[in-house]
Amino acid sequence: MKPAEETIRVMLIDDHQTMLWGLGKLIDGEKPKMEVVGTARSCEEALAKIDQLIPDVILLDLDLDGKNALDILPALLSNLVSRVLILTGERKQATLDIAVMRGARGVLRKDASAEQVLKAIEKTHQGELWLDRETLGRVFGELMVPPGTPKPDSETKKKATLTAKEQKIIHTIIEGSGASNKALAQQLFISEHTLCNHLTSIYHKLDVSNRLELYVYAIKHQLGNPQS
Repeated sequence: MKPAEETIRVMLIDDHQTMLWGLGKLIDGEKPKMEVVGTARSCEEALAKIDQLIPDVILLDLDLDGKNALDILPALLSNLVSRVLILTGERKQATLDIAVMRGARGVLRKDASAEQVLKAIEKTHQGELWLDRETLGRVFGELMVPPGTPKPDSETKKKATLTAKEQKIIHTIIEGSGASNKALAQQLFISEHTLCNHLTSIYHKLDVSNRLELYVYAIKHQLGNPQS
């Protein structure tokens, strides 16, 4: 007779009560496969409970009432049993990469489907990584850099992600700082819609929110040269 599989013991750490309630209902609905053994809504509460609960899998939100949960990752993993799965609305890829490099086994967006959440918990418990290919590539790339190798600063890395077309758009924005999107698009021989798509990509890469922030950033970091 095949022995019954052990129940996956899950701890939820999130500062939103509604999210905790929803996740709890979802996971407890899978009993006896998995169940919620505890919850926490702050870094302090999580640290106070972790040694007592020692869960198999921890679903961790990175923003806990304004505090960065990256700071408590080492403590959550110190029992050598628990595995952390990040469940977050965080969009900054660098932050998510740091979480993985500090020991998180995977990353889930808060808009993930119920099926994805349950599957990620199961795979994480089995020792697998729940990461997309791009994140894996970046993280392993960082880990494989020989010790002592100078690392480019974050602004240099941001600049390196810009395409030649995006650099030309930034140059045009600096040259005509007060021009409308329509006028800029005409100057670049592209549609206004295409320009907006390019701007969205540029904003994301440089971590700015609008044309004014982009203009200030570009001047500060000398991105005005289309050949740069």
